[in-house]
Amino acid sequence: MKPVLDETHDPTVQSWVESANVADADFPIQNLPFGVFRQRGAGGEPCVGVAIGDRILDLCRMQSEGLLAAESIELAATARAADSLNPLMALGAGPRRALRRRIHAALRKDASDADREAASRHLRRQSEVEMLLPAVIGDYTDFYASIFHATNVGKLFRPDNPLLPNYKYIPIGYHGRASSLIRSATEIRRPCGQTRDGDALPKFGPTKSLDYELEVGFFVSAGNKLGETIPIAAAEEHIFGICLLNDWSARDIQAWEYQPLGPFLGKSFATSLSPWVVTMEALAPFRTSAFARAAGDPAPLPYLLDQTDQQNGGLGLHLEVSLLSPRMREQGVAPMILGRSNFKDMYWTMAQMLTHHASNGCNLRAGDLLASGTVSGADKTACGSLLELTSRGRDPVTLPTGEQRKFLEDGDEVIFRGYCEREGFRRIGLGSCRGTIVQAAAF
Repeated sequence: MKPVLDETHDPTVQSWVESANVADADFPIQNLPFGVFRQRGAGGEPCVGVAIGDRILDLCRMQSEGLLAAESIELAATARAADSLNPLMALGAGPRRALRRRIHAALRKDASDADREAASRHLRRQSEVEMLLPAVIGDYTDFYASIFHATNVGKLFRPDNPLLPNYKYIPIGYHGRASSLIRSATEIRRPCGQTRDGDALPKFGPTKSLDYELEVGFFVSAGNKLGETIPIAAAEEHIFGICLLNDWSARDIQAWEYQPLGPFLGKSFATSLSPWVVTMEALAPFRTSAFARAAGDPAPLPYLLDQTDQQNGGLGLHLEVSLLSPRMREQGVAPMILGRSNFKDMYWTMAQMLTHHASNGCNLRAGDLLASGTVSGADKTACGSLLELTSRGRDPVTLPTGEQRKFLEDGDEVIFRGYCEREGFRRIGLGSCRGTIVQAAAF
């Protein structure tokens, strides 16, 4: 489906919430991402909200007073009274768009006095709330959609044949562990597992090769029934929005266990998500053409090929990963940026990933999470993991304090950020996704 622009994308519109008008704010009125929060302290109930500047509009309380009720958005507003985004996701794109336009009208600087007074009663400071996972996630699938990442990693293990024969024909993915999906800022306990050095016998203990993976997650909106497929031309109608995702990886555990069946304990210990879900509507101005395949690469098979998706299936999303070590923190040194990449460089589009996932009749459900795989670019400055950046530990990174890192150490904090910008439109951001490593549990 071709992205549609409307009054919610007008870059000249400002909000009466002044923090939303600050230059480079992640959450201007042109964004309006959804999330789930609760007041800090005992007894806080989960509520659905929308980010605007440094505030949150509490949609549950807005709806409880009938302030969102209107014929065109009644179903969407009713869904907002829930404690997760799943009910709204299940309604599909139409009600979500109507709700977005209603919220935009209430928050813009020229809103009616009634709307402004009503919304102002239900604003909360983001600093005073606790953000939760945005959805109840029943299933999680991680793809491998960056050809640069796949090539970089392939060269480390198969220098003469980095890409396997299927890569350019099929969006590669694996079914991940949904129970260990966690909210941003949750501590990451160093996992233990089996590893093997050379020809020595395997041993069990804490990983020595803990890594991050800079990814983008996208949530399923309306799903499909078991046995039915989702045509590529309709795929984006089944996507609610995106978030940042860190698929933490224990590379030494992964290397020993992944053959013949693929990732398991080296991945399943934790996957961090940013709390705000930026809707597909907010992303409309930043859509680009799909990745330009090299001469000689095969065209996608017909079920994965749609001209509108080829013209608009990419996304100009700037991503960056930073590291803050304990010594840097003690010395007041700012986090060091380790890599910058762009989601438009993904070999497969979100629509292709979703369509392929459902192509065998697999039933996707509202709130299911699909992840892009590590987002890397063509050179070292755009690596989305330490595995690539340090060449599997052979070329350590030097931090501003003189410390070196092959892989993550206890106390290190990893920070992801993402934003979209394009001339003629207001910049919007995804916020941040972060996690700090703590020592392994005793075993």
